[in-house]
Amino acid sequence: MELAVLNTSGSDTGRKVTLPASVFGAEPNEHAVYLVVKQYLANQRQGTHKSKERAEIAGSTKKLKKQKGTGTARAGSIKSPVFRGGGRIFGPKPRDYGFKLNKKVKQLAKRSALSAKATEASIAVVEDFAFDAPKTKDFVSILNNLSLGEKKTLVVLANDDKNIFLSSRNLSKSKVVTIDSLNTYDIIHYDQLVVCEGSVEKFANF
Repeated sequence: MELAVLNTSGSDTGRKVTLPASVFGAEPNEHAVYLVVKQYLANQRQGTHKSKERAEIAGSTKKLKKQKGTGTARAGSIKSPVFRGGGRIFGPKPRDYGFKLNKKVKQLAKRSALSAKATEASIAVVEDFAFDAPKTKDFVSILNNLSLGEKKTLVVLANDDKNIFLSSRNLSKSKVVTIDSLNTYDIIHYDQLVVCEGSVEKFANF
């Protein structure tokens, strides 16, 4: 798959890059994508929620009423879950929601997501750029030049660039990642994938 390389003004530079067919031409596997996204979202959960069971409630253990002859159910403690203020039955406890996935499943999911983006023609290749200082206005200007100002955009850099990252951090519809930290969830979450020219060759390792 060949794509034209654009400059930051949105014009064609005359150069073209070839995206590896093994990554961008793979047959999408929706179940693999589902599993990887599920794992990603599970890993975002803090798992710090906690409720008290009856053994942890502070309260009297005095028997509330006699065992028989009241016409109602027997009750032995105010901490019983059936009473207001009592403990909770099978309440949540701190836990880790993460689960294991095989490396090949993650690889298949990432290739599936990238292939889907290629099929939708939602990938643009831009020549490498840099900022002398963090400037959100300059970053927005580049997106507008590429006609992506209103779309949710994921920009993929070849290497970490602090100025570009800081320039995009305050934008709700844009995110900047390096090629090494690109994940399946981000690929499908954002409408448009903007790939810097220097990172294209690294897609062959996916």
